[in-house]
Amino acid sequence: MTGARAATSECKGEPGRVAPVVDRNRCEAKEDCVRVCPYDVFEIRSLTREDRAALSLLGKLKAWAHGNRQAYVVRGADCHACQLCIEACPEQALTLAPSRGPR
Repeated sequence: MTGARAATSECKGEPGRVAPVVDRNRCEAKEDCVRVCPYDVFEIRSLTREDRAALSLLGKLKAWAHGNRQAYVVRGADCHACQLCIEACPEQALTLAPSRGPR
């Protein structure tokens, strides 16, 4: 097996138990998480006004340097906790946290 099919065999966690959390002060929108996630949990989007306002000064500078775009968790309930995204993120901007939604 190769590609996403091989990755899905590594993702044995029950979907919806945990979801990725993006550290907005670290993310540089390099898209590694988008590429490695076999469940399409992430998208790269423009920062919302609220997210941009909440950044530290360094976070604002990094966001500006990267076009004010970052990774967003758009299908967190589909996360299988394989941690491929965490391993792929060069900024160490991702963690897994218990899901807040219904299971």
